[in-house]
Amino acid sequence: MAVRDISLDHPLPDNLDAERFVLGAIMSSDTAFLQVAGTLSADDFSLEKHKRIFLRMSELHERGEKIDRVTLANELMRAGQLQSVDGLSYLVSLDDGLPRLVNLESYVGIVKEKALLRRIIAVSQDTINRCLTGEEQPTQILGAAEDAFMKLGDVQSKNALSSPAQIVTEYEGGINAFLDVSKRIKGIGSGFLKFDEMTGGLREGELFILAARPAMGKTAFALNIASHVAMNPQNPKAVAVFSLEMSKESLLTRLICATARVDQQRFRAGYLNAEERHSLQDALYKIVESPIYIDDTAGTNLMDVHSKLRRLQAEQDLGLVVIDYLQLMQGRGRFENRVQEISSLSRGFKLMSKELRVPFLVLSQLSRAPETRPGDHRPMLSDLRESGSIEQDADMVGFIFREEVYRPDKESLKGLAELILAKQRNGPTGRIKLAYLNRFTKFENLSADTGDEDVPFE
Repeated sequence: MAVRDISLDHPLPDNLDAERFVLGAIMSSDTAFLQVAGTLSADDFSLEKHKRIFLRMSELHERGEKIDRVTLANELMRAGQLQSVDGLSYLVSLDDGLPRLVNLESYVGIVKEKALLRRIIAVSQDTINRCLTGEEQPTQILGAAEDAFMKLGDVQSKNALSSPAQIVTEYEGGINAFLDVSKRIKGIGSGFLKFDEMTGGLREGELFILAARPAMGKTAFALNIASHVAMNPQNPKAVAVFSLEMSKESLLTRLICATARVDQQRFRAGYLNAEERHSLQDALYKIVESPIYIDDTAGTNLMDVHSKLRRLQAEQDLGLVVIDYLQLMQGRGRFENRVQEISSLSRGFKLMSKELRVPFLVLSQLSRAPETRPGDHRPMLSDLRESGSIEQDADMVGFIFREEVYRPDKESLKGLAELILAKQRNGPTGRIKLAYLNRFTKFENLSADTGDEDVPFE
């Protein structure tokens, strides 16, 4: 289909009467500004002079001064803008035709509606221009368009302040569900009983940072949780895994061997007996039938992740997002240093988890500090590499620690691991003891008869 030159045959949407009535209502009663300020911004007005008038009104309000024709004209004069808004005569005319019973809420709604239409047109026109220019890949243009439209939707969906009555009324299940712990919405189970007991599971809108030194098993732990969520017979949910380190084939191999409990080295070498082959076939069937989606695209950024998740969520009941791992991702834009870049990524994942209402499990590197620390090598929050605001953005921060890595000669430590829950915004912290099956790269709950207890932080 031939591409034709696209031009606007109509002026941009606006409603000048609604804009004038909003400004006129504020001048008639400056308390009206309080009704408008939290909803409208200067950019919502179509005329430049209306934008300037609203900005000067905002400045008067911030200084605690009364807003009327005289004070507003004086403020515009001080800014050298009185003539650019057609002088005092135009200010006087703003309330011409203003009804005696002012319907301010409706006027504001009209102004917001027209402003949104103009923004939709601007985004669409920008997308068209980028397509015609052809300087970017189509997937980049599509991702940018999706991101821009989603931001427009976010602006419209921002809620006002809510009273306790509204919160309880809008809560799923009403007041009974809000007060009854047994009926309240719980997080998604991870498969690790002590972890779920301490945290209530992985909750929608929360960011869980899981960090460890190399070879501790953070990818294995994340895949164990991912497979549990996707293959839960009671309530399977889709899981999206973004791997910036390992190929999708390597991740699938790990998933299959962990599920089948088959030694990875024997699998890779091909030395398998009949029982192991049968276990692998069963495991592969389960995984193929499960809603696990893996992306190993190099150079993935926040915008790519966001657009892919939006599409997946439209088709599936998305339950968990795994990012492996944070420091391999690049931020868009310019940053003074790597710490700022990583901080922007962690903040981006937190906002994305809230918007999509899905828990994010984001893996992260640790600095070398645990290895150089004498005595106890357990990691701490300060060991997060290029931390910036990682600790601040995360709802939970956990560390995988295996003492056997530092003391391989001690037999009693083999197969033992700890999940150190160093931060939890809405619950306790502590250490959770786990079993680690190195041959299968798989973590499991410790047997009840081991006598091991969870260790709380002091």
